[in-house]
Formats: sequence, structure tokens, C-alpha cells
Amino acid sequence: MTDTTFRMSLDGDAGAVAVILGTNEIASAVAVRLARRCHHVILCHDPFPPVIRRGMAFHDALFKDRIEVDGIIGARAETAAEISSILAIPGQVAVTPLPLMELMAIRKFDALVDARMQKYKVAPDVRGNAEVAIGLGPNFEPGFNCDLAIETHPSKPGLIVESGKTRQPDGLASNLGEAGRERFVYSRRDGSWRTPFDVGARVRYGVIVGHHAGAPVFASMDGVLRGIARDGTFAPKGVKLLEIDMRGEAPSWTSSDARGRAVARGSVAAIGRRASATRAFGATTVPRNLNRAEHVA
Repeated sequence: MTDTTFRMSLDGDAGAVAVILGTNEIASAVAVRLARRCHHVILCHDPFPPVIRRGMAFHDALFKDRIEVDGIIGARAETAAEISSILAIPGQVAVTPLPLMELMAIRKFDALVDARMQKYKVAPDVRGNAEVAIGLGPNFEPGFNCDLAIETHPSKPGLIVESGKTRQPDGLASNLGEAGRERFVYSRRDGSWRTPFDVGARVRYGVIVGHHAGAPVFASMDGVLRGIARDGTFAPKGVKLLEIDMRGEAPSWTSSDARGRAVARGSVAAIGRRASATRAFGATTVPRNLNRAEHVA
């Protein structure tokens, strides 16, 4: 199947085509919600920051693992033909290492969602890459580098921002059980991450969980690994390498969490609000109760 066939097959389908930048748990929650509304979804990988909540994300599909999130399957695609084949099957999303510029050479998309969650980087202007461009999290400002923005801060996840900037990161972590920031372990320098552990493994305080840039990395508490960067990942200084869930009750490290679902609802509502007059994202694709920002948190 050629690139032209891909272009024609998707243009002739009733579903819109959305590109999501990022393969983390927030990007994946948005992908799930869009896929359930019969939209074709392509997740575009970005290596920064490393993805740790891999049980809640489509990220590992990049390594040809079979990944399912909330009933939606993610499959790796390296060419336009592979993307077309994957999206032809209902309930699937394509996960690709192809950069956005290569995807843009295939076609202009109906929606683009920047879900890379790069809190401390300058967010690029994503307008013009699709009919509607949505920015998630810090550093986005509608009319400057996106059409609409979505708050991802735990205090107001999913809130649609139509003017002004989204909330800047405050360095605070929401509590999970009784643990806040201390449940995360951060990289201290640039380097390669090596670990024999995977998401869902139980660890004890002080155990060596892996090595980063050759130095041992220790578990900060007892619990279950809710997130951990994949073995072999390059991790720059100051990013999360792992997250430990210390709760005694059945901790969850798979499927979307409440924050991800709220951001996903807000994203879909924003797309519908911005492009409700178009064929691709008609008003009927967005539930009536998601047409106002106060309903999405």
C-alpha cells in the first residue's frame, strides 16, 4: 500500500484522523477516548521525558509488545502502509517512531494534541499542523502556540483554557496514598538507564532497582513499581526514573487513571468546541455535558 493509498483510504472514511505527540499515560488516555469515538489515532513518540507509567500507556508498543489500554490496542507502525493497516481495524491506534514532519508529508490531520508533558521546555507553536491544535499542560497559550489548551495540574485536570497561559509547574507532587514527591526517584545526571525490574514488581526500601549512568539507584520506600523507565532508556538529568506505590490496598498500575481520563475528556471537548462546524469533528461527536469547561474536571 502506498502513501497515496493511505491518504485516500483515510480521507474517504467518516472518522477523523488525529495525531498525538507523546506516548505517555496522558497521551494514551486521550488516544483511548478519541479511538472510542471512531477517530483514527496516531501516537508519535518523543524521547523526552522518558515514559515511566508504561502499564497505563501505549509506549511499549514501540518495542513491538502487545499493548492494550482500556480495551484499545496499540500497534507499532513504521510506514504509511503500516499506519493505514492498523487504523483500518476498529479499536486500534498506531504508535510510531516517525517524527511529526514525516507524518505531515503524508497528509494534513484533522487534530493534533501535544501531550508530551515537557514541563520545563518551551512549547513549540503547533498551530498549522492540523485543523485544530491542542496543547496539554504547562507552557501553552491559546493564540500563541496552540488553538486551545488543557490544564493537566492535579488541581484542575481537564479544564479548557481559551485565553491566557496554562498553569506553570510548581514542583509539587499530588499524594498517592500518604506519599508525595518521595515516591519518585529522579536521575542525577545524564546517562543510560539499566534495570532488571518492570512495572508491577514489588520492591523494598533500599534495594537496588537499577543503575543510571553506572551509579546504583535505590528504592525510596516499600511498595509496587507503578512506573519505571524501560531498560536501556537514555535519561537526562532531573527526570523521573521510577514511581513506587506504597498503598496496602490493591495498587493499580494499568489502565488510565482519574487524572488522565479528565484530561482526555477536556481534550475531546476542546476539539469539538474548536471545530464543531467541520465534517471531521461535528458537534455530535462530543457529549452534550462536555461542552463547558466546568464539566470536564
